[in-house]
Amino acid sequence: MTQIRSVVLGCGSYLPEQVVTNAQLAARIDTSDEWIVQRTGIRERHIAGEGEFTSHLAIKAAQAALTDAGLDAQSIDLIVLATSTPDNTFPATAVAVQHALGINHGAAFDLQAVCSGFVFALATADNFLRTGAFKRALVIGAETFSRILDWTDRGTCVLFGDGAGAVVLEAQEQPGKAATDRGIVTTHLRSDGRHKAKLFVDGGPSSTQTVGHLRMEGREVFKHAVGMITDVIVDAFEATGLNADSIDWFVPHQANKRIIDASAHKLHIAPEKVVLTVDRHGNTSAASIPLALSAARKDGRIKRGDMVLMEAMGGGFTWGSAMVRW
Repeated sequence: MTQIRSVVLGCGSYLPEQVVTNAQLAARIDTSDEWIVQRTGIRERHIAGEGEFTSHLAIKAAQAALTDAGLDAQSIDLIVLATSTPDNTFPATAVAVQHALGINHGAAFDLQAVCSGFVFALATADNFLRTGAFKRALVIGAETFSRILDWTDRGTCVLFGDGAGAVVLEAQEQPGKAATDRGIVTTHLRSDGRHKAKLFVDGGPSSTQTVGHLRMEGREVFKHAVGMITDVIVDAFEATGLNADSIDWFVPHQANKRIIDASAHKLHIAPEKVVLTVDRHGNTSAASIPLALSAARKDGRIKRGDMVLMEAMGGGFTWGSAMVRW
């Protein structure tokens, strides 16, 4: 029995020009390159320039994805933009992207699931495409986390960076076999609000009428991360009948190299299958997975027919997985 799947047609990304190294941070706060690398694997991160907004990053990533797909923007009828750092409280940053691309049909909206945002957005677009409500979607993860950091807090400001990544999805009829179909094969999403205090921003329009700053209990987040991540990946394996050996590439949320290494080890995923960009990008929240996808596409690692496993965990807590045959 055939099945409609959301097939990836193109992938693109954008990083701000400004690069901030660990050494530059060490000149401003009580930290060191050795301390940051040992605990996180991060060596540098990109920071948006003055007047450079989340929408600007998202537009450039979307344009790159459309170019990679060889498509005109007018063929897009759905935009789902994952971000925790929108340009405005409203309207959605997605409509700014839609306007910049010259699209005035279909639908565009933001989705907020923090670092899990891209996986949540991918699952949302996939469900719309599979029902026939839309034909082609831009799924974007874009963040300017530098705008919500307390730059005196060495426990958080060294971790995050800015950037954007995007994919173009198209609804296509496939044979209906999880092991061989192209497109999104399965997605699994979770959340648990009991953990809010472990990772949150201490401000918002309703509560403080301010933007606020990111606050995190690092050890608590680390403690929960590996278990939650592996939980939704095991669900993906059970749903498809696949296993770690079936995976060509593991593209995790780029938050911390120690979490990534521990997750891959627990799942028996070979180190050479893991795509790592955290050293160059830092944690770019919802942008981290599409940035990593784009990097692995550009250097030739991810090829058509490859099975790609993605996972993420973010504030809330939210967490999720997606399995896609390229």
